[in-house]
Amino acid sequence: MRRAITGFSNPTVKLLRSLREKKHRKREGLFLAEGLRLLTDARDMGRLPQTLVMAQGRDAHPLLDELEAAVDANGGEIIETTDDILAKITGKDNPQAVCGVFAEFDTSLAGVDRHAAPLWLVAQAMRDPGNLGTMLRTADAVGAGGLILIDDCVDPFSVEAVRASMGAIFTQHLVQTRWEEFLPWLRDGRGGQLVAASLREAVPYRGAPYARPCFVMVGNESRGLPEDYELACDLRVTMPMKGRADSLNAAVAGAVLAYEVLACLEG
Repeated sequence: MRRAITGFSNPTVKLLRSLREKKHRKREGLFLAEGLRLLTDARDMGRLPQTLVMAQGRDAHPLLDELEAAVDANGGEIIETTDDILAKITGKDNPQAVCGVFAEFDTSLAGVDRHAAPLWLVAQAMRDPGNLGTMLRTADAVGAGGLILIDDCVDPFSVEAVRASMGAIFTQHLVQTRWEEFLPWLRDGRGGQLVAASLREAVPYRGAPYARPCFVMVGNESRGLPEDYELACDLRVTMPMKGRADSLNAAVAGAVLAYEVLACLEG
């Protein structure tokens, strides 16, 4: 179905704008994703938006034509609207010419096959959507199985986190769980090494004895990992800090460690 919307007071516009807030996303089970590249990545991974919203007078593009056709064939809705209304929906003054409305994914731990990949990333109490998006991109780059979010993390389906993921939210297995569920799952006898950057009885991160499947865990941006979480790890590693800074950004630390783990597992 295709239709045009030109009024800010249209109920559909109000609904789409509301998806920028977590409580409304959870109520509707929907989230927004913006940009042709991101939506194309989603389509390539078998995920199509329920609703495709496009700016009137946009430049023609073959990928957009393919996306429109796929959404239409899947029974989705295509909406054409003004740049101003699209800006209201996405919360950006200069929005891209297209955005999509997707159903939220199943993010339960039960759906994880730990042996589907040699490496997984884990973030505990991560609060910054940019860092979460960066970790999703890192997971994609190193061929990880996905990203497991532990405890009270920022909503991965927020507009900011989805945007920061640059499409990786559609390529990675995303899990939301709590420590008291995650640790028993990891210790259920099916294998899995838990690794964290730490100063507590840690060994150098270069060439450490990593094992498959390896779960690389980083903590909250300001507090790091709780002590009992660190003590539960199979391996604690340290990265040298040669300047005045005493730590790396959480997402950067995860990326550095993930590439070292990958090199060791593939070596």
